[in-house]
Amino acid sequence: MSIQFGRWNLDGKPADREYFDEAESLVAPYGPDYANHYFGGSVGIIYRAFCTTKESWNEVQPRILPSGGVLTWDGHLDNRSQLAGMLTGVKCIGTTDVDIVSAAYEKWGPDCFANLIGDWTLSIWDSNTRSLILAKDPIGTRHLYFSHDEHHVTWSSILGPLVLLAGEKFSLCEEYVAGWFSFFPAAHLTPYVGIYSVPPSSIVLIGEGKLKVTKYWDFDDSEHIRYSSDGEYEEHFRSVFAESVCRRLRSDSPVLAELSGGMDSSSIVCMADTVIARGSGETPRLDTVSYFNDSEPNWNERPYFTKVEEKRGRTGCHIDVSPQEPHTFASDHFAPTPSHMQRFRKADELFAAYLTSQGSRVLLSGVGGDEVLGGVPAPTLELADLFATARFKTLAHQLKVWALNKRKPWFHLLFETVRGFCPVALSASRCAQIRPWLTAEFLSRNRVALQGYERRLNLLGPLPSLQSAMSTLDSLRRQLACIPLPSGPLYEIRYPFLDRTLLEFLFAIPRNQLVRPGQRRSLMRRALAGIVPDELLNRSRKAFINRSPRATITSEWSRLKNQPLLASSLGVIKIPEFNAALEGTRGPQTVPVVPLLRVLAFETWLRSLRPSQVLLDAPDTATRSEPGSTVGKFPLGFRAKNFLS
Repeated sequence: MSIQFGRWNLDGKPADREYFDEAESLVAPYGPDYANHYFGGSVGIIYRAFCTTKESWNEVQPRILPSGGVLTWDGHLDNRSQLAGMLTGVKCIGTTDVDIVSAAYEKWGPDCFANLIGDWTLSIWDSNTRSLILAKDPIGTRHLYFSHDEHHVTWSSILGPLVLLAGEKFSLCEEYVAGWFSFFPAAHLTPYVGIYSVPPSSIVLIGEGKLKVTKYWDFDDSEHIRYSSDGEYEEHFRSVFAESVCRRLRSDSPVLAELSGGMDSSSIVCMADTVIARGSGETPRLDTVSYFNDSEPNWNERPYFTKVEEKRGRTGCHIDVSPQEPHTFASDHFAPTPSHMQRFRKADELFAAYLTSQGSRVLLSGVGGDEVLGGVPAPTLELADLFATARFKTLAHQLKVWALNKRKPWFHLLFETVRGFCPVALSASRCAQIRPWLTAEFLSRNRVALQGYERRLNLLGPLPSLQSAMSTLDSLRRQLACIPLPSGPLYEIRYPFLDRTLLEFLFAIPRNQLVRPGQRRSLMRRALAGIVPDELLNRSRKAFINRSPRATITSEWSRLKNQPLLASSLGVIKIPEFNAALEGTRGPQTVPVVPLLRVLAFETWLRSLRPSQVLLDAPDTATRSEPGSTVGKFPLGFRAKNFLS
């Protein structure tokens, strides 16, 4: 989680040292271990290190390449030994990640990016061609932002400096706002028109007078893995999952893992223990942190995460969130996005104290497991695969099996399956029913973002299950793009279920290995038997907690209700309908709680920006775009290819 920041003056003026001093003061807290700089003519680059591996302490960045380029790297390289074996004169042992990446770029140029497996971002300034390359790994777990105008190109791992040091005020990107209100905004957007995020699996090439975005790698839709028995699939899964966990245990300090009592986090912890017992994990030890709330009648996590602790013979940190006040959306520092606003004050303090006491710099998260391993036991994707490949006899049989399991008529299941191939219904009417407080104009302009960029299945494309998997991955990429960098104390989040090798395997196997009638997470349950306690593998889905968010809405709205609603002045919110929805949270009726929380976070965020004066003062500061236009999406000359494919 090291920090890179750079600026290129397109007019050829020398880099402004005072400007970089200001930038350094903003990025320094995120890279406390050491700092290096590069100044060459019109380009300046800052590197601030946050070291999480023994090799990273020996890195020298920015790296001056033999060809004259300047490379800055933030990440961990998972296939170090494989790449080192392909490069002349490069050894794996004792060699830093940036050494291997630099040698790979010198040999293959940008073609090397497809071979870099891990979580990473990088920038390369080429003084010979006077061009800049920005790139990000295929999953997009790390941030890299940039802005481009007629005077400067600026890039940063942190969004704040690009906003605060721009010397101008910004319009809000309305598509980002719509994405925030629904699911998550598109991964390449920020709230500010003119500032963008490097898309996952993409290269941003910026030269004098040009800006081009291309995708350098994607999952192979022609790759299919077919075995003759369930046992072979289970063995393959255990292998790639163990490899994924092992890769994320590479740390010179103790690794901390979230342990919620669910199947995802429990599987990570149990597999990590297995890897460490084999002598493969590069970490001093693995600790766990668990949250519980005995006051919530349907949150019964403690009996489950203690089962994992009994198995491993170690008790982790237990944080009781029941006595604390509802979480707030307050912020005591500049918050560049609405996602920076949420605070669980007491829980945050306890977590920070434990992280610091253990000396941990890496946190393992179970995000993604439910989505990629069949957490929802729906038959439609398996049936859609059979329908698309004209396997009608098998389709008829599976319709009967699933109909019995779901207790639905088989023709209902067939209708649901076929409907997936039909054009997606206009989202405005559906969003209007779910979120009646949004204005009709806002709904009409942003129906794609409000629908979560949902796309229909293509009958003539890859298998429908793969199409859906890629759509799910895009949703996860958007979610990751909204996760702010941790601060106070710093730590790096790693996601074992979002490992590229693991995803390649899961996307290539038959859907009925992941989900079967009456068996959600079928492959995972079968493969991890004996590794994860049976109580975890056989438990039902975790219940949704509803009381705490409702309490948060009540407390937040009581704080905001006597002030003008800024979101209304943007032409986004209808105040009477919004107030009615808030009042509905006090009663027993079903109310979409999460969308309401999103609006409250957005409203608090807008108000928090007033002191910094980074937004235009006009009543309507949101840049609107007509359907099909690129206003508020890409700068002039920004050629985007298949961002959402």
